[in-house]
Amino acid sequence: MPSDEVIGICRRARAAAAVTRELNTQPKDAVLLRLAEAMDASRERLTSANAADLAAARSGGLSPALIDRLTLTDARISGMVRAIRAVASLPDPVGQVVRGGTRPNGLLIEQVREPLGVVAVVYEARPNVTADVAALCLKSGNAAVLRGSSAAAATNGAIADLIGEVLAGQDEVPADAVQLIRDNSRDAVLQLLTAEEYVDLLVPRGGPGLIETVREHATVPVVIDGDGNCHVYVDASADPAMATSVIVNAKTSRPGVCNAAETLLVHEAIAGAWLPGALDELRKLGVTIRGDERVRAIWPEAEPATEADWATEYLDLILAVRVVASLDEALAHIARWGTRNSEAVIAQDIAVARRFARAVDSGSVFVNCSTRFSDGGEFGYGLEIGISTQKLHARGPMGLEALTCVKNVTWGTGQVRV
Repeated sequence: MPSDEVIGICRRARAAAAVTRELNTQPKDAVLLRLAEAMDASRERLTSANAADLAAARSGGLSPALIDRLTLTDARISGMVRAIRAVASLPDPVGQVVRGGTRPNGLLIEQVREPLGVVAVVYEARPNVTADVAALCLKSGNAAVLRGSSAAAATNGAIADLIGEVLAGQDEVPADAVQLIRDNSRDAVLQLLTAEEYVDLLVPRGGPGLIETVREHATVPVVIDGDGNCHVYVDASADPAMATSVIVNAKTSRPGVCNAAETLLVHEAIAGAWLPGALDELRKLGVTIRGDERVRAIWPEAEPATEADWATEYLDLILAVRVVASLDEALAHIARWGTRNSEAVIAQDIAVARRFARAVDSGSVFVNCSTRFSDGGEFGYGLEIGISTQKLHARGPMGLEALTCVKNVTWGTGQVRV
């Protein structure tokens, strides 16, 4: 695809968005249910395309974490089907009155949700994002422009083709409401980043290189789906068994995702008794431990941690561990190294838990549970278009409401301003 086709795609998306913004809930839900059914019936087609991407990834030396993200198993297809159906079952945010009231002069003023318009997402390796973004944008009345990575080109293409077939098989939702940019060049991304005439919001989902490119070149509005350097703080009051269960899940259940724990902070009062058993458990599961001097004195098998370890999102079975003297020290560490994605505290002392939840500057805070719950599906959003690590215009996992804005609609009976 010539790079100038990117603007053509964006232009068609803008025209489609003018139609989708006026759609009622019924046709949007109907097309989502058709898409779920088509995806359920096309498993072999999707896994065949994914096999080609996986073969290229393995021969190209892609990291195990990225290969895991790229892999589309039968179970993951089932998850995509369930998620699309879940989005269809959610309340339609479009047209919701957020708040309203009557002024002394009789004017009725309402804040009403409406679609953003054209939502673009640039993402790496994870083909399920193609279906996730399509579902969220269709339900929220937006048009979607998708640009995946070359590593997932065949799988993304197969999913996008399937979506296109479903849209072509009905009359109410425009076929251009979901489009995939198949040009994998950097120039195509740069064109998308500067298509402010057509794109209302862009969400980048990828590594530091992509985020740096977006920060440097984007002229369209952007919500950053940034790094996930997530922490678990184990307080002196923590239940030891709970703390072990949570850190094991947060680190090992799926280490290659942004809500996996990367650093463990342990209060000194519990470190000597609790750390050896917890670290033994993590080591059994293949986790490499990088600890500070106090950790290594308690558990000598740990590799020495450097300052770079506190800043690293490993996306791998590696965990940085530090002993801290207080909650204040844990909070200071997170403020210095955290990426505002997801942070957790394990504490039976409710005052500690409440202060942690209030003080930590993060889109998601977890008290006595795993950071792995930082997910649109787990939060009841059906899916997420990304996890915002900034504060405007959305924060944390972004579901349907994050793909809308509000307009002020004023109802009068002939009033004029004096």
